[in-house]
Amino acid sequence: MRKVVVAVSAVALVATLPAPAQAREQDQRTPLHAQRLTWAPCDDIPEPTLECSTYTAPQDWRSPGSGKTITIAISRLKPKPGRTRGSVVTNPGGPGAPGRTLPLHFQDRSKLVDNFEIVGVDPRGTGASTNVTCANANSLTVTDPRDRSRENVELIYDAAELHAAACQRNSGEFGEVVNTEQTVRDYDLLRHLLGRDKISWIGYSGGTWTGAYYATYFPNRVDKFVFDSNTDFTTTFQNSSAEFGPGFERRFRVDFLPWVAKYHSLYRLGTTAEQVRQKYEETRARLAKAPVQRPDGTVYNGVMLDLLLIQGLYSKTNFPYTAQTFSELAQLTTQPTAAAAPVRYPDAASATAFAISCNDTKFHGGRDYLAREAERLGRQYPLAGWYQTTAPCAFWKRPPLRLKPATGKGVPPVLMVQSARDPATPLEGAQRAHRKFANSRLLTVTDEGDHGVYAFGNPCVDNVVESFLVDGKTPERDSTCPGLPLPDPTSQARPKTPLTTTYF
Repeated sequence: MRKVVVAVSAVALVATLPAPAQAREQDQRTPLHAQRLTWAPCDDIPEPTLECSTYTAPQDWRSPGSGKTITIAISRLKPKPGRTRGSVVTNPGGPGAPGRTLPLHFQDRSKLVDNFEIVGVDPRGTGASTNVTCANANSLTVTDPRDRSRENVELIYDAAELHAAACQRNSGEFGEVVNTEQTVRDYDLLRHLLGRDKISWIGYSGGTWTGAYYATYFPNRVDKFVFDSNTDFTTTFQNSSAEFGPGFERRFRVDFLPWVAKYHSLYRLGTTAEQVRQKYEETRARLAKAPVQRPDGTVYNGVMLDLLLIQGLYSKTNFPYTAQTFSELAQLTTQPTAAAAPVRYPDAASATAFAISCNDTKFHGGRDYLAREAERLGRQYPLAGWYQTTAPCAFWKRPPLRLKPATGKGVPPVLMVQSARDPATPLEGAQRAHRKFANSRLLTVTDEGDHGVYAFGNPCVDNVVESFLVDGKTPERDSTCPGLPLPDPTSQARPKTPLTTTYF
């Protein structure tokens, strides 16, 4: 639902907070705490309900007096005068996804926007904030990971090593400080500039990782935090990404394949889930040998078919387009490939994702370990299990960093929302994080696989979340909500655009 957009606005270095709040924070203030946010129409987001600003943060919070600074771009829904009683900061995930358009997603949640200022942020490294880049390096699509010949396996990890080098060389010393510890300090500076003693939070996907660590570093600044589609923020990014294979395979086989078979009259891909799966394997094998080009110029090989299906599994609203494209590819005859249209640079969102993933937590193993893991996961979960999104981290020169453990101790209750068959952040990881994060409550959405649930049309979820955020009603125990039915592709209804991620 988000596009990478760029906006600029102004900040003036003058006092902003009332004296009592300033006094309480005197021990941790820097000269940059004296900034004042100046809100103005967003230059690059043509939405009259949204306004933008920027603020300046230290490049490295470990040495805030060095004089090196970065810019953080932010947005908010225009607040209703005299009615807001707090700020809800939002994060779309990734990590690395720019978030200034995310507040627009909540415009029709009147109970929320009537009471709170809804704030969006392009975190350090991405969007209209100071950027990092990998010079468009992308090791994920260099070659087909199903080809396990020695030469191809070497190529996979050569590409990952080159990818890591490209990220670190092109992002320089700033890339070393694009990590969660630095990012949550940027967010706490924002809290101060918003004039709030505490903030509330709505974070999706990778935004649950960021929110959990903000709560860990600043437990006294936490009001009502909602984590939707949870990463296991109590482990490493390496362990978290290893769950993609089983998560996507489950969503593929339980939801997508039977749904496509149900509408065989539309898609002509098979009348049973197994027939549709076989059609996928047949089409993939053909595309791997001879790529085809669709009328829009996109060239599809086996890897691109995988990525089409993987992206399509994030939300049921993607199913009709994904199935239709799959159907067309299954019917197309091979055509000569053509050069793709140039892609706009920079690749800040993915570069930020790699910087955070590789800087935040240690990575275990080298080429041999990665190859064994790819074999193990790929054979069990062939749709996504072969892909190792964090492989460049094996070759990353990681700076010294040890995050505080995200235990939830001393943190007010947080609400975790999770669909049962989420492909990108599987339920099992969310359950582990819930068990380890003290005082959390888990709302499980049964018979549901969408990645991103709150404010996407589920009335039960919306009611529980807003009772927590707005009314301050913390659920006494874990609970469930029923999921929504899969779409009818013959209907003309247009659902909300789903969330995406930068991992795939």
